[in-house]
Amino acid sequence: MAEHAVVVVGGGPTGLMLAGELALAGVDVAIVERRASQEVVGSRAGGLHSRTIEVLDQRGIADRFLSQGKVAQVAGFAWIRLDISDFPTRHNYGLGLRQNDIERILAGWVDELEVPIYRDREVTGFAQDDTGVDVELADHRPMRAQYLVGCDGGRSLIRKAAGIEFAGWDPSTSSLIAQVEMAEEPNWGMGRDAIGVHSLARLEDGRVGVMVSERDVGHPGDPTLGDLSKALIAHYGTDYGVHSPTSISRFTDMTRQAASYRVRRVILAGDAAHVHYPVGGQGLNIGVQDAVNLGWKLAAVVKETSPESLLDTYHSERHPVAARVLRTTMAQTALLGSGERIDALRETMTELLGMDEPRKWLAGMMSGLDIHYDLGAGHPLLGRRMPDLDVATAAGTVRVFSLLHDAHAVLLNFGKPWGLDISPWANRVLAVDGKYAGAWELPVLGQVAAPAAVLIRPDGYVAWVGDGTDTGLREALTTWFGSS
Repeated sequence: MAEHAVVVVGGGPTGLMLAGELALAGVDVAIVERRASQEVVGSRAGGLHSRTIEVLDQRGIADRFLSQGKVAQVAGFAWIRLDISDFPTRHNYGLGLRQNDIERILAGWVDELEVPIYRDREVTGFAQDDTGVDVELADHRPMRAQYLVGCDGGRSLIRKAAGIEFAGWDPSTSSLIAQVEMAEEPNWGMGRDAIGVHSLARLEDGRVGVMVSERDVGHPGDPTLGDLSKALIAHYGTDYGVHSPTSISRFTDMTRQAASYRVRRVILAGDAAHVHYPVGGQGLNIGVQDAVNLGWKLAAVVKETSPESLLDTYHSERHPVAARVLRTTMAQTALLGSGERIDALRETMTELLGMDEPRKWLAGMMSGLDIHYDLGAGHPLLGRRMPDLDVATAAGTVRVFSLLHDAHAVLLNFGKPWGLDISPWANRVLAVDGKYAGAWELPVLGQVAAPAAVLIRPDGYVAWVGDGTDTGLREALTTWFGSS
């Protein structure tokens, strides 16, 4: 029997990121993936937002993605561009990069961390007890884990088998996305009409990438070349002699979220926990960020340095983030319609988002840079991402994100050297004395008062802010990193 501390079902971006996080923490983790290879068939997500690039930078692997993609201002609301080039981050941009490449790079990183991937294996069910989960596979090979994480997409078998409610809204629109060849030169570019949104783009291999809305919702079965031809004719008056499809798939604006992200020893992340229309490109990004929030917490519970109740904070922190994404996605879907009334609303929104304050507020949300976990009242940094400052230390100037490469917590002290005693947590928290002379600035909020010290969680969010004393520090260390 194959036994692992954690089994991750699904080797997409969320599952790969989670496996990497657990491996960095020294946890025995394995991925079960139904695909025989990492190859992604057809079109999927096409980029990374600023906060996701920061998360990858925190692990020292952002350059692997930046070297393969195209840096651009990709944040937007219903195709209304939101420039974040003035945001206080090293990565005040997005990255155009196909999911095929994103997965390939993440899989390479996971391979370096020696995470086993059981490919061409399909999970058919599970049974959990007080000490673990028996994972049922189609080939009947036995497998057991202490915890099972479903990163198996919007149709998640893990979510369904766990009996977790997937409440939300049924689809109101349906679209086809395909990679094809065309006998005639098409009308390149994006547009909207009475039916919906459509786009024709030239791909690197000379093929045509198609996205086209359908007149009707609720089609049975998989889409066909005939369905694609019909939808193209409805929009363009011709199908341009479409032929030889590499892939054709269908997506809708169905919007749903898991009522709970955990049932005992079974946990959900990524699309298994939330699905929505892809406008804004946030799905892959919040999935990767789910993984980074969950990874260090699950590792601490597996290693028995923290109680199982720490996992409750995964749901309480990430569920509201996804709920907000679902809400803003539905708002964008409405703006993508056509007609004089919607056009008037769109013009108004475009004017509004040309103003600095509305632009920054919405761009902070779309880029993920404004995420704020509710850790109680206090300094504005509390519960927000730690800025990637250049900090002067006894060993030289270091970037804050470089201190997070090994996924350890960091206590960064700007006051009296070694004034904060954390010896009971020394093997869990890295203590660093440093100096920073510049202004402290957060996206959307602007400048904030310089703290005397900060406790940074492995996911890069601030868990405690010091005022020159250690008031509240032991409580914060105990809450997030276990008792002394």
